[in-house]
Amino acid sequence: PGEFEPHKGTIMIWPERPGSWAYGAKDARKAFAKIAEAIAEGEEVYMLAGPSSLASAKAAFSGKSEKIHILPIETDDAWARDVGPTFVKNARKEVRGINWRFNAWGGEVDGLYASWEKDDAAAEAICDALDYPVYDAGDFVLEGGSIESDGLGTLLTTSECLLSPNRNGQLNKVEIEEYLRSTFHLERVLWLDYGYLAGDDTDSHIDTLARFCSPDTIAYVQCRDVNDEHYEELHQMEEQLKTFQTLAGEPYKLLALPMADKIEVEGERLPATYANFLIMNNAVLYPTYNQPENDMRAQEVLQKAFPEHEIVGVDCRALI
Repeated sequence: PGEFEPHKGTIMIWPERPGSWAYGAKDARKAFAKIAEAIAEGEEVYMLAGPSSLASAKAAFSGKSEKIHILPIETDDAWARDVGPTFVKNARKEVRGINWRFNAWGGEVDGLYASWEKDDAAAEAICDALDYPVYDAGDFVLEGGSIESDGLGTLLTTSECLLSPNRNGQLNKVEIEEYLRSTFHLERVLWLDYGYLAGDDTDSHIDTLARFCSPDTIAYVQCRDVNDEHYEELHQMEEQLKTFQTLAGEPYKLLALPMADKIEVEGERLPATYANFLIMNNAVLYPTYNQPENDMRAQEVLQKAFPEHEIVGVDCRALI
């Protein structure tokens, strides 16, 4: 299914890991709590928390929405889209989760990750807790943020990520595509060969660059500043998107999201993107960066993409 299709709820992980979150994850938890409470306005939230953060998670949501459920599942970090299961359904609408191998975005990131075994085990634990059958994908490495589905048999991904040698380097592009086609029962895979974000550790996840808003609409990051380091790559990405067609042979409706202005910490540019939004049943949560003009433009674009949804901004500077 596409993320824009009706669904029961959203999985999150309560942030804790010192290597990722400074000051006891205080600011990150404020952002995560705001996100969870916004999601709970329209659907269930399943918040994972390990033994050392369980009490904090329960306290944060005590007396709040009954739709927020705390699941005692331990993880290494807080990125549920990447480590959680990919849910699929058959013709009878039966749902199961796929448990991919997770290897911390191709291995140890900047020396921060000594271990990721708990993240790797999270998908199966989530399926068990929510009572869904699970299909084990064995040694095939995949993160949820690296794939986008139109719900009709088209998968959108990036060559930079899925063909990186530190994930499934033993397989070539044809073999990887055939595996995805077989596992998801796809009609085709669309490969984006351009696009990246400075400071991004995911090897260009598609969910930071271009997203399906419906089977015929793609929102993508556009860079207009010729002096920005991203300009050439994102321009080539835009031109390639224009060549893609729907299964019916029509060009996609392309909606350009603004490129966030540069945000730096200690001289390092952070991967701020408006493409990393979350589609819920009645609303869309999108990241804001205290950039009024860009934040407003992004909201306007997403309102065009989702005319029936409420578009809700959440300050995500602490998260990037």
